[in-house]
Amino acid sequence: MSNDLEQKALASYLEDHNLKHTKQREAILDVFLDIHGHITSEALYQKVRDNHPGIGYTTVYRTMKLLCDAGLAIERHFDDGVTRYEIEHEHHDHLVCVRCGKIVEFECQMIEKAQDDIVERYGFRLLRHRHELYGHCTDCQGREGRS
Repeated sequence: MSNDLEQKALASYLEDHNLKHTKQREAILDVFLDIHGHITSEALYQKVRDNHPGIGYTTVYRTMKLLCDAGLAIERHFDDGVTRYEIEHEHHDHLVCVRCGKIVEFECQMIEKAQDDIVERYGFRLLRHRHELYGHCTDCQGREGRS
């Protein structure tokens, strides 16, 4: 079962927006919260179907949009054009392998400080930012020599 805090946040969001609280939405949230990293709506649908075969793809897709609106999930768009979701949590950046699609999350205080310095230097009020680095992971680099 998912964390009570997330269930309460979802219930509150649904109530505030006059939306129905359903067992399907609860089930999708439970499965989503068990995911580590990033997942597509298609892959999430397959995981949901394992335990809840009556839940359709459209319900999963719409629920993920709702979880994003409620602040429980975040939608990510990398260069491959595939939408992925992750649990909304502390800020982090991404390394993305353009060959196999592997995504590595990382944090770097030096980068964060540099961004803060740049924002201050130019008088900006930062609302959000995204930092993604694209290349080949170590596994794919190893395959380059064998090709």
